[in-house]
Amino acid sequence: MTLYPILILAVLFILGMPVSFAMIACVIPYFFFDPNSAMTVVVQKLIGGAESFSLAAIPFFIIAGSIMNYSGISERLLKLADALVGHLTGGLGHCNILLSTLMGGISGSGAADAAMECKLLVPEMVKHGYSLEYSAAVTAASACITPIIPPGVGLVVYACIMQVSVGKLLVSGIIPGIMLCLGMLVLNYFISKKRGYKAARDHMLPGKEVLRLFLDALWALFLPFGLVLALRIGLCTPTEGGALMALYSLIVGKFVYRELKLRDLPKIMLDGGLNTATIMLIMAAASVLSHYMSWERIPFYLTQSLTMVCTNKYVFLLLSMALLLVLGMFMDGMAAMIVIAPLLAPVGSVLGVNMVHYGLIMCLNCAIGAISPPFGNYNFLVAGTVNCSTTRLVREILPYVLVCIAVLFICTYVPAVVTFLPELIYGTV
Repeated sequence: MTLYPILILAVLFILGMPVSFAMIACVIPYFFFDPNSAMTVVVQKLIGGAESFSLAAIPFFIIAGSIMNYSGISERLLKLADALVGHLTGGLGHCNILLSTLMGGISGSGAADAAMECKLLVPEMVKHGYSLEYSAAVTAASACITPIIPPGVGLVVYACIMQVSVGKLLVSGIIPGIMLCLGMLVLNYFISKKRGYKAARDHMLPGKEVLRLFLDALWALFLPFGLVLALRIGLCTPTEGGALMALYSLIVGKFVYRELKLRDLPKIMLDGGLNTATIMLIMAAASVLSHYMSWERIPFYLTQSLTMVCTNKYVFLLLSMALLLVLGMFMDGMAAMIVIAPLLAPVGSVLGVNMVHYGLIMCLNCAIGAISPPFGNYNFLVAGTVNCSTTRLVREILPYVLVCIAVLFICTYVPAVVTFLPELIYGTV
């Protein structure tokens, strides 16, 4: 078994080469010098890795999120969040966390959510006495909720890779997402009480005003539930659901809220194109790497070795969590999942791990890795956007990382937390 491409890949990661280019570069010497293989395989696999029809759902979900960010959806959700929790101690921190939960069904991307909330909420939190670093930490931490609330793009990517039901995987993230939200709200309350961070206002809004704000945001709130319903009753495939979601977003932004401008469409398409290109290039590169691994039977040997070492699925899940958290500290979570899922998921399947359960755990792991020191990319994104010290932000975010890991352990070792809703809606997982 030839392992030098794996060693080259590790060196390229350490040197900081982009993940997609590193995955392609590490196998070129293998296919170039191996007399039993052809260099044309690299090109064939690059093209074939992006040809799956199910992958067409990804750009539609991304573009729908971009449309929503330009159509006034986020402002309406922010007003609703403020109406619900703004009167509590640490009110703006609560708004930040609740907005991320509500935006999960809209943007589907933790990075997009973090970037948006940096502009919307961090300046307001600082004006109300919150430290800049704590405001940034809450923004980065709460962005972990977004990728696992439907329609999280990471969930769609995993479903496409592992041929798992998109609908079941999307539904599986609802309860864990709510648990993350509640855990962060409690933590923010105690930190705010200790530091003297006041409520955004001194009274709760009247019921009629809360109802008005809820109805105003209802078009946006309906989106994730409408998508899950359409997938459940067989109205559309995941790809068609992504297209319908993009169309729905366009209609709501242009004709209902009337804030989406035609001049915004080029920016939306550019954002969607760049984000889609990043994901698709990684998946195409992963196809090349997967071919090398299959040729050398690495998945077979890995499965054989792991099943000999750990015959208990709970030990396997613990090892998987540790591996993904470490990888998430050093590389993009989406890339880590695309590379690792085809290797570990078959092992988990042999040991009796449910693939919907495992997919949610992997996506949550990757989201937590994005805020974990030393190289969590959400931390650098937020620190760069608000111009604060990354070191101080990391100190502030550590309690939130611990909350996320606690929820991860619950989801891992109490599978019903993840599988209850898919079983309720679909009948089986």
